[in-house]
Amino acid sequence: MPKMKSHRGAAKRFGRRKSGSLRRGKSTATHNLAKKSSKRKMHLRKPAAVHKADLKRVKQMLGV
Repeated sequence: MPKMKSHRGAAKRFGRRKSGSLRRGKSTATHNLAKKSSKRKMHLRKPAAVHKADLKRVKQMLGV
């Protein structure tokens, strides 16, 4: 039986941290930045954790 392929769209959006938790990028950080405050844009740069409700599905897509 061949190896399972990871979901390429998910692989580009999610990554594993050294601790084993999954990280994701935040949305609304790429355009219409003039109306967003500096504080808001600064916080959008930091990666966030994947929510507990989505963790099982994301791991399945990544083949983790």
